[in-house]
Amino acid sequence: MKHPVFIGVFCLLTGLLPPVLSKECYFCEITSSKKCPSTKMVCGDDEDCFDGQGAATGVSLIRNKGCTRSINCGKEQPVSYMGVTYSLVTNCCQGDMCNTGQALTAPSLFFQLLSAGVLLLGVFF
Repeated sequence: MKHPVFIGVFCLLTGLLPPVLSKECYFCEITSSKKCPSTKMVCGDDEDCFDGQGAATGVSLIRNKGCTRSINCGKEQPVSYMGVTYSLVTNCCQGDMCNTGQALTAPSLFFQLLSAGVLLLGVFF
């Protein structure tokens, strides 16, 4: 009977095991620009590509892209950028380079409602 480590090394050397596939996504730092210049990055095994958009009262929207753990997908979280705390939502997708996205042009309905809610809260407090 052969040793299991020897069999594993033999399979790796002879190509009998399937190759390890890494997911690639676009990445860009948080920006308030309408364009999000992207570079490629490799995600971890438990990560998905995302395109994040954030809103805060009285300032322009922000955006970023990259990899995130799938449990963070679609969740709202506070992010600080240029001294302002934004509410950032990560929209995830599966597949290589799936987070190309479009230029940040107009706020989505979600962000319009979020901004209106923040304004109303500011009036009452």
